[in-house]
Amino acid sequence: MNFTRWSARLPGTQRRAAARTDRTAAPSSTTAAPTGGAVPAARAETTPAGTPAPDSPVPTLDGLSVHDILGQVPALVALVHGPDHRIAYVNAAYAALFGPRPTGAPAREALPELAELGLLPLMDQVLRSGKPRTVKSRRVSADGTVNPAADTPTPTPTGTDPDSDTRPRHGYYTFTCSPIEIGTRDATHGPDGTEATQPGVLVFAADVTDQVEAAERLRASERRQREAAVTLQRSLLPQELEQPDDLRVAATYQPGGKDAAVGGDWYDVITLGAGRTALVIGDVMGRGVRAAAVMGQLRTAVRAYARLDLPPHEVLQLLDGLATEIDPTQIATCVYAVHDPNEGRLVYASAGHLPILVRDPDGTVRRAAEPTGPPLGTGGWLHTSGTVPLGPGSSAVLYTDGLVERRDEDIYEGVEALERAFSGATGSPQVMCDRLIRALGVTADHDDDVAVLVLQHPARTGHDAELFHNAALELLGGVEAAPRARAFASGVLASWRFPTELRDLGVLAASELVANSLQHGTPPMRLRMRRTDRRLIIEVTDGDDHLPRRRRAEPADEAGRGISIVATIASSWGSRRTPGGGKAVWCEFALPAGHTS
Repeated sequence: MNFTRWSARLPGTQRRAAARTDRTAAPSSTTAAPTGGAVPAARAETTPAGTPAPDSPVPTLDGLSVHDILGQVPALVALVHGPDHRIAYVNAAYAALFGPRPTGAPAREALPELAELGLLPLMDQVLRSGKPRTVKSRRVSADGTVNPAADTPTPTPTGTDPDSDTRPRHGYYTFTCSPIEIGTRDATHGPDGTEATQPGVLVFAADVTDQVEAAERLRASERRQREAAVTLQRSLLPQELEQPDDLRVAATYQPGGKDAAVGGDWYDVITLGAGRTALVIGDVMGRGVRAAAVMGQLRTAVRAYARLDLPPHEVLQLLDGLATEIDPTQIATCVYAVHDPNEGRLVYASAGHLPILVRDPDGTVRRAAEPTGPPLGTGGWLHTSGTVPLGPGSSAVLYTDGLVERRDEDIYEGVEALERAFSGATGSPQVMCDRLIRALGVTADHDDDVAVLVLQHPARTGHDAELFHNAALELLGGVEAAPRARAFASGVLASWRFPTELRDLGVLAASELVANSLQHGTPPMRLRMRRTDRRLIIEVTDGDDHLPRRRRAEPADEAGRGISIVATIASSWGSRRTPGGGKAVWCEFALPAGHTS
């Protein structure tokens, strides 16, 4: 084989050589201009700076050998020829890493590193197709052993000099196999003098360790940022859901896949008192720590506004203004719903969020109808509340768009798929959450955050039903209202077999709430009593919307002590405005441990 000459020529070399021959044959001096003629002398031409003088030789590559060129290349170079890829040449850089290789030996025997890297089949493809092939970022250790399966580099510690590190370092090389034609040493020449050749492969390996390690450092930084966002997100979500007396609730949050930045999905369950429960789910548009931070502020605000016991649409109205103040560039969708077991329904308001799904005891799934307002943070919109029945035996699911949205289909196709899955889902709320996520095809690699909140209003029977009772008395006002209320409360509490001390406190609380309503409210009035497995609830409603407040009564005052007495003897108390105008004032007593009937 003849590898001592490089046969390539620069374009135009022959034309420049011919031009030099013509210039050499030209006279060395110019002929003087004719005297007395009308033709002026020719203007002298100047040679541009940097242009070689006419007599200086133009360099060519004819005199350079393969050893002169490839031997100085810092990349790894190997030349092979023939179907079994026999070694024709390896440069110094290749020999320094893998050791010297004998010329003429087959690559499978003499170049085991290429076999381990999986390059031999690739070189066969290059010979068959005549097209180059490349494999990227293959790992090679300092002693020349290879590990093609290892994809994750060990970055050099920041602040250290890789050249001064005496520990073995792994390197990464990108191998390119290109087809070439190699002339034979004993070649026969054809009529036109051309040299006979045979096909070969040039293996060229460039060191890409720095690029691979830089990319890995970037990925590690992104992983740390995502982990920080996920940690922040999870810390801002409720660590343990409040469990109402009349509802069973469970929620699941799953962040997006490993390559997706965490979003701003959130949920919450808030017990409002008097057996009522607020349920909220929302989604901040955007990703990363910023979206998670906005989510945390909105969730905190929701809990604060919920304590005011406002109607759902008023809560969203307050959130809308707050979202604009937090970050004008961020918007969020949200559903806020309130469940009252005495009314058997959900009262809700939606700010651009997907509809609540409710499943009746017979398995029928219905979507909560309008109204739906624009997302939070848009401003200038008056939200309104709607209602959907949720009686005993019914369930409901609140969710974010990550559960139902797919790139290749309309989002309401995903909602329909959720309806079908929800109609057949059974078990506890947590089991239902898991089943819905699996049914919708959400995996660990899902590209969007998912939040799901499931609530059940169980239909109680048998002994469990004996722990939940309701009783109500309509009060028309007048002097007989207070005695009737006390007698009613005493009889109900006795029938529920409460201890004497708790029965006396309940009668006192009912008497004070009725007296406060008689003095400051207007008919119609109603006393409602409810017991659960954990508490006794006493509530009085009337037609006046002025909410009472607790104040310190002076010794000479004849009024103002009723609410203070109730607040002192009860576990908690509160008031709210009712939808049809008027108010409700309530208090709760925690039942003694172990008291069942």
